[in-house]
Amino acid sequence: MRIYLVGYMGCGKSTIGRKVAEKLGISFVDLDKYIEERYFKSVPVIFAEEGEERFREKERTSLLEVSQFENVVVGTGGGAPCFFDNMEVMNNNGVTVYIAPDTDVLAARLLKSKTERPLIFGKSREELISFINDALLKRAPFYEKAKIIISGENNLDPQLVIDKIRQLD
Repeated sequence: MRIYLVGYMGCGKSTIGRKVAEKLGISFVDLDKYIEERYFKSVPVIFAEEGEERFREKERTSLLEVSQFENVVVGTGGGAPCFFDNMEVMNNNGVTVYIAPDTDVLAARLLKSKTERPLIFGKSREELISFINDALLKRAPFYEKAKIIISGENNLDPQLVIDKIRQLD
């Protein structure tokens, strides 16, 4: 079993991913953390030193590697589904779940987050909401290829995710 969680940064992929993996008794892999351990650099450092294009290549390589793992929940980076044929790779190798909270929820989470996120650094709440809306317009066609879409207030309920996955069987 492979479960891939996709969605915009701050949507809760890591939070829900750990909970789903724990409930199912399988492993959780945060793709960004996997990249950092594999390349011995943080994602922000890779972006700063090598640029987004090189980061996306490393992300692609890492996605292909974790797609060989068995019994795993993978929390992808927000942009991962939008490059190369990454969404097809995930759909062909497991169940994809798009975690889709409202823009206001995303903005609130990102403003409170302690995680360094190069794409949104220094933005005000209003700028952030506008940035998220623009990004979601571009990313929606990729995210919406997921086999399961979870939106609304209960989008961080691990049992809801598990129930929806079981309905696919």
